[in-house]
Amino acid sequence: MKLFKNRTFLLFLPAGIFLIIPFYGFIHAVIQSLGGEGLAHYEEILNSERFLSSMWFSIRTAGIATIVSIILGLGFTKWFHPLLTKTSPRLMVWIPMLFPHFVWGYMVILILSETGWTTQAFIAAGWLEDTSHFPVWTRDPQGIGIIITYVWKEIPLVILLLLPVYASIHPEYYALVDSLGGNAWHRFTTVDLPNLLPVLVESFLIIFSFTLAAYEVPALIGTTFPEMLSVLGYEWFYGSSWEDRPLAFAAMVLTSLFLLVLTLMSYYGLSRPKWRAMRRDRP
Repeated sequence: MKLFKNRTFLLFLPAGIFLIIPFYGFIHAVIQSLGGEGLAHYEEILNSERFLSSMWFSIRTAGIATIVSIILGLGFTKWFHPLLTKTSPRLMVWIPMLFPHFVWGYMVILILSETGWTTQAFIAAGWLEDTSHFPVWTRDPQGIGIIITYVWKEIPLVILLLLPVYASIHPEYYALVDSLGGNAWHRFTTVDLPNLLPVLVESFLIIFSFTLAAYEVPALIGTTFPEMLSVLGYEWFYGSSWEDRPLAFAAMVLTSLFLLVLTLMSYYGLSRPKWRAMRRDRP
């Protein structure tokens, strides 16, 4: 009662509402996916070659885009974080974050498609005979265009998340490693990594979850087969057959459960005594 008397609970209302609405949507999706037939729809999609191909394509594409974004963002932040303390360079790096993902998808089409600016420039320079000799990087079965779009868009996010960590690391830590005979790799593993690991894991989960479930970029520059799970779910939900709608809900429920398990595993890994000790006893 004291909680209500002091009205402290009002501070939790925004977060509570934010969590309740997605939870209600997830429960509704589970109910719709069952459709009064038990797990029949889950068995159907798990035995569907189209769904399994789409699932593997989505995980592979999202995983590659996420890992490349984190590696490039980490390298950029590590080498240029002193420069990024200034306002102008920092704003230039974060400009891509101002535009929606589908804008960068259109940019990839304009620049890297078979009839895009790069192709026309190569033809004008005499390096290509015609557009058919340019590699297919958009609407391709390997998802190259999707990966390029997300890497281009998510690197600034990685820099945004990692820059405060590097700003909090004291230079004396590196000097201590050097005085003990350490090299660049030792400085990274003993100073950078214990500080960066939680943020790197969080960055991976954020980017991977968004990329796996996003719709606009795969719909814009993806191929018809295999398609991302979001595109497949959209086709099942808005397709001509009402019988496919429970399949769309089942696909999204399985995607949510996969991301939930991945998040719990990551949290467990970060909670292990080894990493807690490294964060506590770092130089």
